[in-house]
Amino acid sequence: MRMQHRSFFLLALVALLAVTTAVAKKKDKVKKGSECSEWTWGPCTPSSKDCGMGFREGTCGAQTQRIHCKVPCNWKKEFGADCKYKFESWGACDGSTGTKARQGTLKKARYNAQCQETIRVTKPCTSKTKSKAKAKKGKGKD
Repeated sequence: MRMQHRSFFLLALVALLAVTTAVAKKKDKVKKGSECSEWTWGPCTPSSKDCGMGFREGTCGAQTQRIHCKVPCNWKKEFGADCKYKFESWGACDGSTGTKARQGTLKKARYNAQCQETIRVTKPCTSKTKSKAKAKKGKGKD
């Protein structure tokens, strides 16, 4: 019984050592060749078209780095993919413009992006006849 306890203890010690070594290597990879702490990052630039995989370039003193990034294909170009906002509910439809609006408050600015504190976005009002037509269409299928 005592031999089993020693074996278990030795196995746990080896597992702990392996995990500690893996974490240390990961930290070294992040810091690899960089003593700099004040990195300035540019916007994520897609490799092709408006969205998808691309690169973000960062500078710190004389050092420059490029990292992989992704621009979502549904991002809002007016305020950038690195500015994250919390939005209110959509307002009522403005009959004169045919649009409705809502306001967003800055939640997070990634990679030191220059973001507006509040933004206002609009979209066209949906016509009520469209939603009624969909409801009728669905009822006929049983």
